[in-house]
Amino acid sequence: MADVNRGNRPLSPHLQIYRWQVPMLTSILTRITGNALIVAALLIVWWLLAAATSAEYFAVADAVVRSWFGKLVFLGSICAVWYHMLAGLRHLYYDSGRGLDIPTAEKLGWACIIGSVVLTVVTVVIL
Repeated sequence: MADVNRGNRPLSPHLQIYRWQVPMLTSILTRITGNALIVAALLIVWWLLAAATSAEYFAVADAVVRSWFGKLVFLGSICAVWYHMLAGLRHLYYDSGRGLDIPTAEKLGWACIIGSVVLTVVTVVIL
Protein backbone atom coordinates (compact mmCIF):
# COMPACT_ATOMS: atom_id res chain seq x y z
CA MET A 1 0.00 0.00 0.00
CA ALA A 2 1.32 3.47 -0.81
CA ASP A 3 2.50 5.69 2.03
CA VAL A 4 0.43 8.87 1.87
CA ASN A 5 2.52 10.64 4.56
CA ARG A 6 5.76 10.38 2.61
CA GLY A 7 6.39 14.15 2.62
CA ASN A 8 5.71 14.59 6.35
CA ARG A 9 8.44 12.29 7.64
CA PRO A 10 11.73 13.80 8.85
CA LEU A 11 14.86 13.36 6.80
CA SER A 12 17.39 10.83 7.94
CA PRO A 13 20.01 12.37 10.29
CA HIS A 14 23.58 12.78 9.09
CA LEU A 15 26.99 13.67 10.57
CA GLN A 16 26.01 17.26 11.29
CA ILE A 17 23.25 16.09 13.62
CA TYR A 18 24.94 13.15 15.36
CA ARG A 19 26.92 13.82 18.52
CA TRP A 20 30.41 12.38 18.06
CA GLN A 21 31.13 9.44 20.34
CA VAL A 22 34.30 7.46 20.87
CA PRO A 23 32.97 4.16 19.43
CA MET A 24 31.83 6.06 16.33
CA LEU A 25 35.28 7.64 15.97
CA THR A 26 37.09 4.33 16.44
CA SER A 27 34.91 2.66 13.83
CA ILE A 28 35.72 5.39 11.30
CA LEU A 29 39.44 5.26 12.21
CA THR A 30 39.49 1.49 11.67
CA ARG A 31 38.23 1.96 8.12
CA ILE A 32 40.64 4.85 7.44
CA THR A 33 43.66 2.95 8.77
CA GLY A 34 42.74 -0.11 6.73
CA ASN A 35 42.68 1.96 3.54
CA ALA A 36 45.90 3.74 4.52
CA LEU A 37 47.61 0.37 4.87
CA ILE A 38 46.55 -0.47 1.33
CA VAL A 39 48.18 2.75 0.06
CA ALA A 40 51.40 1.94 1.94
CA ALA A 41 51.38 -1.61 0.56
CA LEU A 42 50.98 -0.27 -2.98
CA LEU A 43 53.96 2.06 -2.42
CA ILE A 44 56.07 -0.88 -1.23
CA VAL A 45 55.00 -3.03 -4.20
CA TRP A 46 55.84 -0.19 -6.60
CA TRP A 47 59.27 0.17 -4.97
CA LEU A 48 59.93 -3.58 -5.27
CA LEU A 49 58.76 -3.69 -8.90
CA ALA A 50 61.00 -0.73 -9.69
CA ALA A 51 63.93 -2.60 -8.14
CA ALA A 52 63.21 -5.55 -10.42
CA THR A 53 62.80 -3.37 -13.54
CA SER A 54 65.88 -1.18 -13.92
CA ALA A 55 68.37 0.88 -11.97
CA GLU A 56 67.00 4.17 -13.34
CA TYR A 57 63.40 3.31 -12.49
CA PHE A 58 64.48 2.15 -9.03
CA ALA A 59 66.27 5.45 -8.45
CA VAL A 60 63.00 7.31 -9.11
CA ALA A 61 60.96 5.02 -6.85
CA ASP A 62 63.63 5.10 -4.16
CA ALA A 63 63.68 8.91 -4.26
CA VAL A 64 59.92 8.95 -3.68
CA VAL A 65 60.10 6.44 -0.84
CA ARG A 66 62.95 8.36 0.84
CA SER A 67 61.29 11.77 0.36
CA TRP A 68 59.23 13.56 3.01
CA PHE A 69 56.09 12.11 1.38
CA GLY A 70 57.38 8.55 1.60
CA LYS A 71 58.47 9.02 5.19
CA LEU A 72 55.08 10.49 6.04
CA VAL A 73 53.30 7.53 4.40
CA PHE A 74 55.40 5.02 6.31
CA LEU A 75 55.01 6.89 9.60
CA GLY A 76 51.25 6.85 9.04
CA SER A 77 51.38 3.17 8.18
CA ILE A 78 53.23 2.40 11.42
CA CYS A 79 50.48 4.19 13.33
CA ALA A 80 47.83 2.43 11.23
CA VAL A 81 49.33 -1.00 11.92
CA TRP A 82 49.36 -0.39 15.66
CA TYR A 83 45.86 1.08 15.67
CA HIS A 84 44.47 -1.71 13.49
CA MET A 85 46.04 -4.35 15.76
CA LEU A 86 44.69 -2.76 18.95
CA ALA A 87 41.24 -2.34 17.40
CA GLY A 88 41.32 -6.00 16.38
CA LEU A 89 42.15 -7.03 19.94
CA ARG A 90 39.31 -4.81 21.17
CA HIS A 91 36.91 -6.56 18.79
CA LEU A 92 38.08 -9.96 19.99
CA TYR A 93 37.21 -8.78 23.50
CA TYR A 94 33.80 -7.62 22.23
CA ASP A 95 33.25 -10.98 20.54
CA SER A 96 33.53 -12.68 23.91
CA GLY A 97 30.47 -10.71 25.00
CA ARG A 98 32.35 -8.42 27.36
CA GLY A 99 32.99 -4.68 27.22
CA LEU A 100 29.82 -3.86 25.33
CA ASP A 101 28.49 -1.34 27.82
CA ILE A 102 29.02 2.31 26.87
CA PRO A 103 31.58 3.33 29.55
CA THR A 104 33.78 0.30 28.84
CA ALA A 105 33.48 0.77 25.07
CA GLU A 106 34.57 4.40 25.42
CA LYS A 107 37.54 3.45 27.61
CA LEU A 108 38.61 0.75 25.16
CA GLY A 109 38.25 3.20 22.28
CA TRP A 110 40.49 5.74 23.99
CA ALA A 111 42.93 2.92 24.84
CA CYS A 112 43.16 2.06 21.12
CA ILE A 113 43.73 5.67 20.09
CA ILE A 114 46.23 6.58 22.80
CA GLY A 115 47.91 3.17 22.66
CA SER A 116 48.51 3.42 18.92
CA VAL A 117 50.09 6.87 19.31
CA VAL A 118 52.32 5.70 22.16
CA LEU A 119 53.35 2.52 20.34
CA THR A 120 54.08 4.53 17.17
CA VAL A 121 56.36 6.89 19.10
CA VAL A 122 58.11 3.92 20.75
CA THR A 123 58.56 2.24 17.36
CA VAL A 124 60.01 5.39 15.76
CA VAL A 125 62.37 5.96 18.69
CA ILE A 126 63.60 2.35 18.60
CA LEU A 127 64.02 2.23 14.83
